[in-house]
Amino acid sequence: MRQDLILTINPGTTTIRIGLFEPQGPEVRPVLEETIELDEAVMAGFATIADQLPFRAQAVQSFLDAIPGGVRLAAVAGRGGMLTPVPAGVIAVNEDLVDFALHRPVHHHASNLGAPLAHRIAGAAGCPAFIVDPVSVDELPPVARVSGCPDIPRFSFVHALNIRACGRRLAAGLGKSFGELDAVVAHMGAGISVAAIRAGRIVDSTNRMENSPFSPERAGGLPPMPLIDLCYSGRFTKDELKRRLYGRGGVFAYLGTKDIRRVEAMMAGGDERARLVWEAMVYQIGKAIGAMAAVVDFRPDGVILTGGMAHSERIVAALRERIGALAPVTLYPGSHESEALALGAARVLAGVEAARSWPVTPEVEALPW
Repeated sequence: MRQDLILTINPGTTTIRIGLFEPQGPEVRPVLEETIELDEAVMAGFATIADQLPFRAQAVQSFLDAIPGGVRLAAVAGRGGMLTPVPAGVIAVNEDLVDFALHRPVHHHASNLGAPLAHRIAGAAGCPAFIVDPVSVDELPPVARVSGCPDIPRFSFVHALNIRACGRRLAAGLGKSFGELDAVVAHMGAGISVAAIRAGRIVDSTNRMENSPFSPERAGGLPPMPLIDLCYSGRFTKDELKRRLYGRGGVFAYLGTKDIRRVEAMMAGGDERARLVWEAMVYQIGKAIGAMAAVVDFRPDGVILTGGMAHSERIVAALRERIGALAPVTLYPGSHESEALALGAARVLAGVEAARSWPVTPEVEALPW
């Protein structure tokens, strides 16, 4: 491959999704997308996520070295990790960002390795490294931050990368700029984010880790008083309870599986418990879409369904019936994160967008208390 390409790196718990894209001005042409599968036993042997960096970097480099003819890189774009609040857009990776992602993230997650991996591979290739629209993108206006308890302001933690990428696609299809778009986007994957986009900004969302609909593996929003009682019940340590809510909650807590295809097979076999849990999840997603539609005055340009669960014809049909009267429903099933990473890097390379430098703070007004 003799042309200069953009490499995208998206680390998962036991995977690394790799993409190679040819920049064509601010657009890209997909060249290759693969998933590197990592041995679960090997990954379990690392004490921390940060300890995995050399092993994962070697896996990526070995993948690149095995491509016939070699690869020339124009840039590397890694998945943004769980950082402090940042504005939307592209952030150049530097040593300070690598240190923060590895040692001081808001939450420990494999995605925190996106910036360090991009930095290491880009350093060897002599090209720039970026992250694009991490989950901590925060564009909430002050009115959306007031929670009812001054000690706990609302904040944004959302599938910003895919949500903004899908919003750009819808805007283009409507002949609008992204900055003119009002929409509701439901990202339905292992976690669920339902977001309101107003004038191209994510001005509210369900916060994928806390008050979202429950998902295949996450408990979502819970009644606070029983949750407080559970915290002080002595049944769980702090870490055990976090795992019960995030990773072993939601559909898994009720049915012992995170695979919605299996749940739908259980329903087809007459399992009424599975049917109720499935219906409750779809009910909560529909309710959240309605709430976010209120944020854009019930006049969105469209509603987008995306993420892995958007592949389910049953879920899509049920949601169309529930929320179809709000606005035209557009389907972008699956995740579009690799292409979104590449597009962010391409916009910077083409001079259409300027990359920010870490550390960076969100462009929002502080609350008056």
